[in-house]
Parts: sequence; structure tokens; C-alpha cells
Amino acid sequence: MTEPEKLELLAPAKTADIGIEAIRHGADAVYIGGPMFGARSAAANSIADIARLCEFAHHYRARIMMTLNTILRDSELEAAAKLAWEAWNAGVDALIVQDMGLLECDLPPIQLHASTQCDIRTVEKAKFLEAAGFSQIVPARELTLSQIEEMHRALASARIEYFIHGALCVSYSGQCYASEAMRGRSANRGSCAQICRLPFEVRTGSGEVLTERSHVLSLKDNDQRANLEALAVAGVRSFKIEGRLKDMAYVKNVTASYRKLFDELLDKHPEYARESEGRAVFTFEPDPSRTFNRGGTDYFLHGTRSRIWDFETPKSAGQPIGRVRRVGEKSFTLKTKEPLHNGDGLTFWLDSGELSGLLVNRAERSEGSLWEVFTRESPQKIAGLKPGMELLRNRDTAWMKLMAGETAHRDVPLSLHAAVTENEVRLQLTDPEGIEAEAKASGRFDPAKNPARSAEQARSSLSKLGGTGYAADSIEIDWDAPRFIPVSLLNGLRREAVERLEKKRREAYRRPERAKPDPEARFPQLELDYHANVENEQAVRFYGRHGARVTQQAFEKGGIMGEVELMRCKHCVRYALGLCPKEAKKRGEKIRPEPLYLRSGDIELKAVFHCGPCEMSLLGRRRAPASCP
Repeated sequence: MTEPEKLELLAPAKTADIGIEAIRHGADAVYIGGPMFGARSAAANSIADIARLCEFAHHYRARIMMTLNTILRDSELEAAAKLAWEAWNAGVDALIVQDMGLLECDLPPIQLHASTQCDIRTVEKAKFLEAAGFSQIVPARELTLSQIEEMHRALASARIEYFIHGALCVSYSGQCYASEAMRGRSANRGSCAQICRLPFEVRTGSGEVLTERSHVLSLKDNDQRANLEALAVAGVRSFKIEGRLKDMAYVKNVTASYRKLFDELLDKHPEYARESEGRAVFTFEPDPSRTFNRGGTDYFLHGTRSRIWDFETPKSAGQPIGRVRRVGEKSFTLKTKEPLHNGDGLTFWLDSGELSGLLVNRAERSEGSLWEVFTRESPQKIAGLKPGMELLRNRDTAWMKLMAGETAHRDVPLSLHAAVTENEVRLQLTDPEGIEAEAKASGRFDPAKNPARSAEQARSSLSKLGGTGYAADSIEIDWDAPRFIPVSLLNGLRREAVERLEKKRREAYRRPERAKPDPEARFPQLELDYHANVENEQAVRFYGRHGARVTQQAFEKGGIMGEVELMRCKHCVRYALGLCPKEAKKRGEKIRPEPLYLRSGDIELKAVFHCGPCEMSLLGRRRAPASCP
């Protein structure tokens, strides 16, 4: 009988404390940034904190992956390699890497994962990265289900990790240079200025304005809750939630939501198994719509071009809550079936199509479903607020208070076996891996005067594993007849056995091995321009060893001048505006895929269209000094 394939739920962590809660809420693995060189510079953590997270995670056999996925300067390689060793010594299970120069350095025997920043769109590139020593790869979010399956079938042993939830970049990951060009902040070095979330004016070459102040590059959030089974069948083994900048409430809520779905999937399909140990139990009902979200899309997974964008706002608008009945000088009346709370955030759409909002200073129920809402300024001075309009809530203080408390617990199940004679009590604990620990005590244990009560008391004492990270899955007591055993003795045996088991489990834990690279592997391209993000000489050497010549250094070096491609996108502005030549042809119309021009303040981009592969390039010129001179 073949072993079941393990499925991993991979959650983000801005901090070690958030990572701990992600595991407590059901994550099989967590990815987190170290002190530097992570692709989210605002989410750095000390090695001491990462060590603390590793210790907690490994109790549940969950893995910790540290991001080391920025491109690196020559002067940074030594520090990056040193950080890799520090991560290894702290207990980290894998490094998430973008810069191939690192592979030329002295690295610890730690497993390597290829970041989404590596721009893995083809089977050939995936196979090369596997041959180069990567054990897990993250393909582009834009791939279809069939492309993912094709990639999975082409790989010998490397696992596919796939983003299932969270923010979507409009550009292929690793291929966006707009932030660097316009603001001197490199997305490839963890400092993205999010140019894609700005409002743009779009015009034709003749000057016709097609739309004003529209967020034409801002996408909805990725949401693959309906596609988990299909993704597993296609070969995805690590299911990744985006959000290393998200807060605790978001990570708890979204992780718990997917954990419930995965548990249902695993219960239904015995051919799959969970990656870690211990089932999470929640004290709340997970609901991703309750925390930050821009609306959901499953993007291009099924190859269709649905409404993946949100031109109105890049913010979280919230959930509809009710309608305004009256606007007064000191308060306004809202009709809603939902309770309101002081500090709630409410939003509404202006006639211009823009999102606006207000903060509830005080909310009082007046009668029935009517609430009196007091704001810091007169409601009559809040632009756009008027009777009849729908309000949404994007901050629910009661929910936030709930999420700030203890919302889940997770325990590793144990089998407890006690053998009792008139002279000895022996307690044995066995974990899911078959690891055993024992504690025993000698004495005189007479038959109980009240057998039923003694038996119940013994089982109750042995089951009290609260706070240890373990739970009694089964308790078996072998004795000729119930005997009187002091509760203090049973408690002491239980604590001693748990301590010994924990020590054995720590010693037994084995981190995944690093894959052996093939020095003869050939890179699928012969020449590499700035899109390869080569910043250092070690990367040049790496590609040279594998048959590719670097013709241009990274865009961040500042040597790429003139109008160049700053983004490559599967999202198409023409399609979104109803001006797709292919769609027009179906209607018997003819539209030429001429360039469009996007402007937002001092930012100017030229959109050119590649109708064959259904892609769009955004061209522009550098406006800011290079971040890596």
C-alpha cells in the first residue's frame, strides 16, 4: 500500500508571536523573515525570535521557512551566507531563496526553496531549479491548473508550493521594476512602493481619456477556497497563504478557515495526509471576509478572464451592514440587523466611485434595527454621507477584541497506558510517531474501597495534560482491580513522563535534507538580460556554470536606461476596459491593440499588448536614482 501524499498548509508570519498563533490555528508550516534580506523589509525578526518559533513549531512537527529572497549585492553575500548558518543553528527547516549567487556560497545543509520571485512560469525552469538543488518551488500565480499539473509531472521529487490566498501582484513576481524606477525602492529588495495600487488616468495615443482616477492595475485578492481539491489533484503539495505584513487577526482567521477546509479534504481523501501533528480546535467561526480583503478571485487558475480587478479601490471596503435613514447635526441613524460598536470603521461609496469612510465614536441602539451613530465631527460635514446610501463595515471592534484573545488550541494526541500492581505504578506515553516515554513509582497500593471512584479518579488525573501541548487520545489502565493511588503520585508520574517524552521528541526531530544539485544541469536560456535580476558576480558565475551568459545586470544597478519594460502582466487593461481585440472580433468588430498611456501624478507608463499569449507590458523610464548603485 502506497504512503499517502502529505499536504502542507503554509502560513505567513510578520513576527514570531504571529507564527506561533498560525501553528496553533492549524498551519503545518510558517514562513517568516529574518533580520535582513527578506522580500518584506518591514517584517524583520531576530534570530532569537526565530529560534523560539522553531522550538514551538517542531513540537507539532511543523516546519519553519525563513525568507532570504532578495537579490543581493556583492558586498552582502558574506552576510547573507552567515545569516543562513545562523538560521540553521536556530532550527530553521528551509530557506526561501531568489538570488542564485547564494548557491555559490558556503551554506549549511539546509533545504532550499525557490521563491516566487524566481519567476517560475515554465516547466523547463522548474526542472532546472530542481536540478540545481531546490526541493520546493513556487510557480507564478498566473498559471492555470493544467500548467501546474504539467509542471508537477515533469518534476522528479521537488514539491510544488502554490499561493492560495492573499494579495496579488499585477506583474509576474520578480518582474516588476516600477517601484525601483519611479521611487528608487526595489521590490526585489523588499521595499515595494506598490505603484500598482495607485489611481491612474488612462488615455489613447490620440489623447482620448478612457478613464480617470481608476485603479486599473489593482487586483482583487487571491481566493482558492473552492479549488483546494483540484489543486491537490494537479500536484500542489504546499498551499501558501500570502501576508507577511498582515496582523495577528488576519493570520489567525485565514489560517483557521483553510485548516477547516483541509481537514474536510483529508477526511474525504485517504490518499492525502496532513504534514504536521495535532488537530486545531477553534473558539470562533473563521470567516476571511471579516479581516482585510479586497474581494476574491481565483485568478487564471481555470484559464478564464473573469473580473479579477477592482478599479474603485485597493482598500478593504468591508461587508455591507445597513442603510442610512437620517443624517443629523450630531448623529446619523443607520438601519442594520448587525450590532454596532464604539470604534467600528464604516465605509461608503461616493458618487464619484471613490471609497470614503468614517469612525464610529459612539453607537446606541434606538429602537428595533435602528442605531444612532455619533461621529467625531458633525455627520452633516462628512462629504457624501446621505440618507438611503449603503454603509459597509471594514473594522468590527467586537471581532477584533475576540481575535485578540485566545481563539484556538492545538494538542498532539497521546496514548496513555498505566500498569498497576500492588507494588508499582508504571505509566507509558506513546505519540503518533511511536515514540515512547515511561515513568514509574514503587509503593504499596491497596485495593480501593470505592473501585468505581478510584478508577474514575485515576483516569481523570492521567488526562490532565492541559498546557503541555499534548492531549490524551486514549487511556488504558491495566490492574487486577482498581487500587487506591494518591492523586499527587499520578500527577507526578504524568509530569515526569511528559518531560521525558518531550525530550525524546526533540531529539527525534529531523529537518528535511537538502537536495543534491546536478552540476551538469543547463539553464533553459542562453543569454540573460536585466529580467534575471543578477546583482552580484557569484550569480554571474552560477549561471555561467550552467550554460547561460549574463548580458545585463539587474535593473537596480542603474545601467538600464531609456524606455524599458517595468512590468509584465497577465492582467490586461484593454480587456478590463472592454477594448480587447479578441473579444471585439467575436462581436464582429475590429479593434487594434494600440498602446494605452497611464498617468498617476509624476508616474507615466505605456501599456503595450501581446495578444498571442494574452499579456501586457508596462513600459517606462527611470525617474529615481538607482537603489543599488
